[in-house]
Amino acid sequence: MSNQLHSPWRVMAHYVCLCLLAIACLMPIWVMISTSFKDDIVIFDGKPIWFFFVPTMDNYEYIVGRGKFDRYLVNSVIVAVVSTFLTLLLGGLCAYALARAEFKGRRFVANATLLVRMVPPAVLAVPAFAMVIFLNVNNDLLVLIFFYTALNLPFAIWLLFGFYKQIPVELEEAAIVDGASPLQVFFRVLLPLMKSGYAVAGIFTFRIAWNEFILALLLTGRNTRTLPVAASGFLTDTGVEWGRIMAMGTLIVIPPLLFTFFAARQIIAGMTAGAVKG
Repeated sequence: MSNQLHSPWRVMAHYVCLCLLAIACLMPIWVMISTSFKDDIVIFDGKPIWFFFVPTMDNYEYIVGRGKFDRYLVNSVIVAVVSTFLTLLLGGLCAYALARAEFKGRRFVANATLLVRMVPPAVLAVPAFAMVIFLNVNNDLLVLIFFYTALNLPFAIWLLFGFYKQIPVELEEAAIVDGASPLQVFFRVLLPLMKSGYAVAGIFTFRIAWNEFILALLLTGRNTRTLPVAASGFLTDTGVEWGRIMAMGTLIVIPPLLFTFFAARQIIAGMTAGAVKG
């Protein structure tokens, strides 16, 4: 029976299916990248050209040279990095307190935090916009950082709670007996053991803050736009500038793809080790 399961034909079919799945997943990315190197004549041609065309850098030259790309890039980096840092800091402290506090229904509270994250940003967009207008703090990156931190906190708490639950309390007690303060226990004992958990939470938080569009569209102005909002500026009354949109999209996906690629092992280890246990 085991020989049949591991026969060469089954192994070959398995890898063929994986290759087809990989091609299907990578095809939209290839279409985006290849379109970013095409001019309008090739893009709007009746017959789509997938591979054989003369590449051009005009779309990238326009974005970088005349599209205020550097300003939007700085805005996106500030918002994503600061909101990720605040989410990991506050989420780690909340998850630690939730994991170490003993009370009835603790696991329900930990899982209920994830339910808050299931609310889509589109539902929160109108109340958030009304709140910002009422407080007269529109067009401010700090407002966007605040909402992204609040949006990502439930997932970070739920994820890190599972990691803290797996760390024995005896390690903390031993450190306290040796004279360590609570902050020293947290930063010197717990954090080194939580690298995988914080890596997973940080990557997911960064990707959401980097790619989010609806809240950024409503809460930013001309000088505080992020890259996804800037990409929507190529949807004009005269038509859609597909080449420039695809070029902007290619530049936007590079940081998350690089982070995911280099931290793939951390993601797999973290998601496997961070299962919530009662």
